[in-house]
Amino acid sequence: MVLEAVGKPLVLRHQADPEPGPGEVRLRVETCGVCRTDLHVVDGELPAVAPPMIPGHEVVGRVDVLGKGAHRIGLGQRVGVPWLGSTCGVCEYCLAGRENLCDAPGFTGYTRPGGYASHLVARADYCIPLGEDADPIATAPLLCAGLIGWRALSRTGRARTIGIYGFGAAAHLMTQVARHQGRRVLAFTRTDDLAAQAFARSLGVVWAGNADAPAPEPLDAALIFAPAGELVPLALKAVRKGGRVVCGGIHMSDIPAFPYRLLWEERELVSVANLTRADAHAFFAEAASAGVHAATQPYPLEAANDALDDLRHGRLSGAAVLVAHSGDG
Repeated sequence: MVLEAVGKPLVLRHQADPEPGPGEVRLRVETCGVCRTDLHVVDGELPAVAPPMIPGHEVVGRVDVLGKGAHRIGLGQRVGVPWLGSTCGVCEYCLAGRENLCDAPGFTGYTRPGGYASHLVARADYCIPLGEDADPIATAPLLCAGLIGWRALSRTGRARTIGIYGFGAAAHLMTQVARHQGRRVLAFTRTDDLAAQAFARSLGVVWAGNADAPAPEPLDAALIFAPAGELVPLALKAVRKGGRVVCGGIHMSDIPAFPYRLLWEERELVSVANLTRADAHAFFAEAASAGVHAATQPYPLEAANDALDDLRHGRLSGAAVLVAHSGDG
C-alpha cells in the first residue's frame, strides 16, 4: 500500500519483492500495526515526507532472505521491526547510548520502506527477535505503541498516581504495565467518549472521565498520548508540585499560552523522542512479566485506508493491525 501523494489515500501496487543488501534481511510480513504516526506521515504533518513510500513501522514477520553479513538472525525466525530502522553509530548521541536522538537516523515507514506490504527489508541489527509463540496480530502494536509508551512511562520515575490523556493504543498497554507495577491510573478522554472511558475502566483504572474536567485528585505525573497541544496546560494543572508531564507523541498541535503558575513549583514538561533498542529489550521483558495484551482490530492489508480512517476519527478501541500473511501460511 503506497503513499503516492501526501494527503491522498494509499494505493495498492504490485511490485517486485525487495532484495536485502549487506547486513540486511528480508521479512515475509505477517502483520503491521497502524500507528498514529502513520497518520502524521500520510497527512504530511511530519517534515520531508517523500512519496512514493510505504508506511508502517509495527512490523511482525519471518525472515525469508538473508543479506551478506546478516549473521545475528536466522532464516525462518520471527522478528519485529520498529520505528527506529537505523542509526549512524558515530554521532555524539549514539556514542553516549542515546541512539534515539541520532543525528542521521533511518525510520521504518518514513525514510525507509515500511510494513504495509507483503515483504520488507530491514537492517538485521535493528530487528527485535520474537518468540515462536508470539501472536503476530497481538504483538504488532507493542512495537511502537508499546515501545514509545514504555519510554514515556519510564520518564515518570517513581510516580504512583498517573493520569493518561488520550486512551488509545499506547494508553491501554501502559495502563496494564503501570497497574502491574502497583501504580494507580486515571484516564482522560475526549469529551463524553463513553466507549473509551468504559474501555479504560475495564483495564482497572481508578477513574475515567473527560480531559477538560478537573482531575478528581492530584497526579504525580501525566502522560499525553493524544496529539492535542491544548492538553498540556490541563495536565500541568492536574499534577502536584514537583510533578512531571510527559508528551509521548512525535507530533502535536500547538501548545496554547498558559500562565507560568502552572509550571511553577518545579513541575516539569518533557517530551519523548523515538526509542532505543535497549527500550525494546526492557519493554518486552516487562510486558511478558505483566501479561500485557493488546486489544486489536485486524484488517486485510488492502484495507489500510479504512484502518487509517477509523484511527483518524476515533472509531477504534485499542489498535488496528493490517494482516498481510496469516500465520505460517
